[in-house]
Amino acid sequence: MSDDLTIGAMVAGDAAAVLEIYAAGIATGDATFQTEVPSWAEWDAAHLPRPRLVARDAAGTVLGWCALLPISRRPVYAGVCEESVYVAPAARGRGVGRALLEAMVRESEAAGIWTLQTGIFPENAASLALHEACGFRVLGVRERIGRHMGRGGRWRDVVFLERRSRRAGSDEA
Repeated sequence: MSDDLTIGAMVAGDAAAVLEIYAAGIATGDATFQTEVPSWAEWDAAHLPRPRLVARDAAGTVLGWCALLPISRRPVYAGVCEESVYVAPAARGRGVGRALLEAMVRESEAAGIWTLQTGIFPENAASLALHEACGFRVLGVRERIGRHMGRGGRWRDVVFLERRSRRAGSDEA
């Protein structure tokens, strides 16, 4: 990570940049089943209010983001979230994703979250490598789990990964 990169809380003023970066991820065809960029209101309502993180360069430009979605409304799963990390095309390969994901691990644990999970298309080798480097482990492959309507309705596999807090399963979690 370069010295001019900072990780901080996402604010409402970041909405346009967050959605633009998300749109670039959607356009790759290998980042998400999503085919259209949601409105900010839809995106905001789906994700936990915190932690939400952005990476900024020295000029304050948002280079990437990381946010969490609850996996269930049931209280027993309150500490389990689905994690998403996206990096602007021009910022890829510069350590932005790793800085965001490492910060999210710290922030999520501080918020009482004990498990982060994510699903990644097998073709997205960079994201798989990033997650494994940040302590996620592959639990398995969910074969033909969904149809990717943005790719002609093609059935897609998803590699399912998780990262458990060291506190998971203890009375401290």
